[in-house]
Amino acid sequence: MKRLLNNAVSLFVITIVLLLIIPLSPVLLDVMIIINISLSMIILLISMNIKSPLEFSIFPSLLLVTTLFRLGINVSSTRNILTNQGEAGAVIHAFGDFVLQGNAVVGFIIFIIILLVQFIVITKGAERVAEVAARFTLDAMPGKQMAVDADLSSGLITEDQARKRRSDIQREADFYGAMDGATKIVKGDAIMSLLIALVNLVGGSAIGMLQDGMSFTEVLSVYSIATIGDGLVSQIPALLISTATGMIVTRSVSEGSMNGDVSKQFLAQPRAIMIAGLVLLVLLFVPGMPVPQLLILGVGLMIIGYRLSQKMKAAAEHTETVQAQENAAAEQEATPEEYYRDINNVYSLIGVEPVEMEFGYSLIPLVDESSGGKMMNRIVIFRRQYAQEMGLVVPSIRLRDSSALNTNQYRIKIRGEEVARGEILVDYYLALEPSNPSGEIDGIETIEPAYGIPSKWILPENKEMAEIYGYTVIDPLSVMVTHLSETVRRHAFELLSRQETVQLADNLKKTAPELAEEAIPQVVSYSLLQKILVNLLQEGIPIKDLETIVETASDCVTAGTDFHNTVENVRTALKRTITRKFCQEGQMSVITLDADLERMMVENLVKGESGIQISLNPDTVQSMITQLGEEMKKFQELSREPVLLTSQVLRFYVHQLLEPVYPDLSVLAFQEVTNNIQIQVIGNITP
Repeated sequence: MKRLLNNAVSLFVITIVLLLIIPLSPVLLDVMIIINISLSMIILLISMNIKSPLEFSIFPSLLLVTTLFRLGINVSSTRNILTNQGEAGAVIHAFGDFVLQGNAVVGFIIFIIILLVQFIVITKGAERVAEVAARFTLDAMPGKQMAVDADLSSGLITEDQARKRRSDIQREADFYGAMDGATKIVKGDAIMSLLIALVNLVGGSAIGMLQDGMSFTEVLSVYSIATIGDGLVSQIPALLISTATGMIVTRSVSEGSMNGDVSKQFLAQPRAIMIAGLVLLVLLFVPGMPVPQLLILGVGLMIIGYRLSQKMKAAAEHTETVQAQENAAAEQEATPEEYYRDINNVYSLIGVEPVEMEFGYSLIPLVDESSGGKMMNRIVIFRRQYAQEMGLVVPSIRLRDSSALNTNQYRIKIRGEEVARGEILVDYYLALEPSNPSGEIDGIETIEPAYGIPSKWILPENKEMAEIYGYTVIDPLSVMVTHLSETVRRHAFELLSRQETVQLADNLKKTAPELAEEAIPQVVSYSLLQKILVNLLQEGIPIKDLETIVETASDCVTAGTDFHNTVENVRTALKRTITRKFCQEGQMSVITLDADLERMMVENLVKGESGIQISLNPDTVQSMITQLGEEMKKFQELSREPVLLTSQVLRFYVHQLLEPVYPDLSVLAFQEVTNNIQIQVIGNITP
């Protein structure tokens, strides 16, 4: 039984093909016609109740199968009409007799009208909408995929969620592409129905008069009923499926099923309903208009609109009452003067939060969970991702409103001091400009706060067009979360306190108790461990492999190695981690230093009051900086993080020299790169 169900569609298609060859009795033909009508109604109802076209992704294939099914029934019914003197079953006879009502001319006119409605109005419109939807969906694919990649890189979604979104984008493009072709099938079916009707009438009349000896009146009576009936039982299911096709391809921004959306959106406009009722009542004064019908419908619409208006007004008053009660409760709380009379409460003013984010008044709905804000959920996702990536747990982030900011501004503080600031427009989207946009979009010029990319604030209705033109479109909340996450990444080394270092060491004791007991704090003190971790985080090196860090540091301290070389040895021990961070698809793109330049640097290492430094001629330093600036542009084109590769002896001093000018440039030593990757040199710095 299970195997039969799994192959039901295949058996159904084979049965359809047999309909084209094997003659059917009128009884079996009635069964097939009833199945066709039922199947068409089911498809129409499904299309009205789905929330997304992808929920009915088999529709294009189903459209082909049902069309073939109708054509098979048409062939069988035509065979019966032409061979049985117009007798093709009870369903066809009932439909034809009901529509004709004894008048063949009127029956043919009704049949032609139904056929033209399907062919010119519904089928033609659905075909055009499907064609446009397919083109725009395919054009928008690159922008949608870039938006998914941006959300993934900023920690807003997981890898599994990104994979699912990419799959949905591809499925959506495939679906609309298939619908573009499937609508041509509906158009061809309408044309074929007209031809079959002509064959039934002309061929049946010829057979009736020439072979069966029937009179013209008898022929017209018999074959007109059969022709009209056969056309109707074919066109009514075709009309239902054509309507379903139009509904699916025209649903672009629906949030629910069609039934739910229609009731929700109509009932949300009581004023429009009342005005429509008023217009019907005004039509009563037009001479000759039907008074009872207009009066009943007009009064009914007025009553429905009034009741809906009163219901919405009551809901608004209830919301205002709740808000007033909350405000009254807030006023009854203690004033600041009374609170700070207790000297112990004053101590709460002198502490600083590790990370704070303050908002202007307009941005509060994005943060306040009671108002539907999802800021905290996004921060939790970022904290989890950053801990998995870097091995550092970001402390709690204090969110608060501030009257000192403009309504659309926000600022980020580290240890009580502002380090970043931004401004967003809540009711707009931020469109990041691509290098070569395929079109211009209207918007407010701005700069993306996290990465400094030229952007535009655009209206929501321009979002889809911006994606088609190649812009990466981001919602306001994602702009803030991305800015916050990048700011935390840049200042992560400032967040690693002594207390956090102790907690990391305690966590190591659970996974490597012997190492922790031997090394911490007897050999590697908490102070030294904190300095090593801060040094690594300052250059963006993950500290997740704490066991390797402590073990290497312990060996260096035992051997009497100084702090600088200890850190370099730890970096070498973490070379797999460092390689993974800067490597993409087994390849690392780097800039190198010319051998003569490296030799010059080694010869100019001098020891000063602040330690060993590279002392080069200012012209040489300026030449290096200029060349690096040009070479780093290539990394922007490749969408990769710039890396400078040098010898281990010079790595620290080169970083120390270039970090004030190029803080985003990562300086690595050859010993910090594993041997199993390919190094691609895209630039060389000469003296």
